[in-house]
Amino acid sequence: MSERLRAFYGQIIAVAIALAIGAVIIVLVDESPIKVFMTLLRGAFGDQAKVAGTLLQTTPILICGIAACIGLRGGMFNVGIEGQLFLGGFAAAWVGFALPLSAGLHVVVGMAVAVLAGAAWVAIPAYFRARYNTNEVVSTILSNYVAVLLTSYFTIFLFKRPGGWSETPPILPTAYLPELFSFSRLNWGLVIGLALALFVAWFFRHTAKGYSVSMVGSAPKFAEYGGIDVKRQGFLVLLASGAVGGLAGGIETLGVHHRFMEGFAPGFGFDGLIAALLANGSPIGTIFTALFFGALRNGSLLLETDTNASREIITVIQALIILSVSAQVLMKRRGDSTAGERRWKF
Repeated sequence: MSERLRAFYGQIIAVAIALAIGAVIIVLVDESPIKVFMTLLRGAFGDQAKVAGTLLQTTPILICGIAACIGLRGGMFNVGIEGQLFLGGFAAAWVGFALPLSAGLHVVVGMAVAVLAGAAWVAIPAYFRARYNTNEVVSTILSNYVAVLLTSYFTIFLFKRPGGWSETPPILPTAYLPELFSFSRLNWGLVIGLALALFVAWFFRHTAKGYSVSMVGSAPKFAEYGGIDVKRQGFLVLLASGAVGGLAGGIETLGVHHRFMEGFAPGFGFDGLIAALLANGSPIGTIFTALFFGALRNGSLLLETDTNASREIITVIQALIILSVSAQVLMKRRGDSTAGERRWKF
């Protein structure tokens, strides 16, 4: 059996274990696991509006997952995607309400500024990783709190719209990302996410640059002996990952909320990271794992009305998936004789 196939089966087992433990917890709250899971399915795929809602939830998770895949393939664990998403979302909102531009151009400029904001926010951890070999996991995860609080400060004290809500003025209609259906806020962000996943998969599989990034991630010493500037490569990988994280925030602002508000995208960055890990760093696999988490999010809206279970059970299941996948990775690295020579392998 190939290593890729073993990894796929391992991820399936991890999800099955998480769902089994989740079922036990559901029984403990005096509810039927079958009823809860069927309610989740009905809430996620019950009709065309629910399917569109699931795809709407999937979109930011998918793009954040692609951001994580880029980092993982290059041996970098970017845990700061949530903060990059917030900065990108705020930057896109500022372009949307402060810069009057023509339709079409306004959307492009908004998303471009969101990409730059995400890349700029991860540039500091990336620099310290390249220059001083600091652990990017610690620096990026800490940067999340700064990003969320910074955007809250901007929203409340500098750009708050008149009224009682903690949000910016609405963006101009010329900055709206077009919707796909009239009955849903699902927009072209989904198409952008799918195209991005396909492009990143092609880049890693069929280009020399993509091969060198994967080589740095899986065997940095070998890559260095081959003449690759490992530190510079790591810096650029984190920048690219942060840029895609910023893009996710820009799409969420321009396509869904049409303004920036406090807590406008709670947990999408972390869900994207989990989706990427569950897909073993595969951009194509992340499409399906992101859909899985999008279905969990959207389906959970029915739980508290149709069952005795709280929608927080979804958070519990996600945490169990993280634990299962982490345990699998640790066991795999423990039995790998080359694990000491590399940081991550995807």
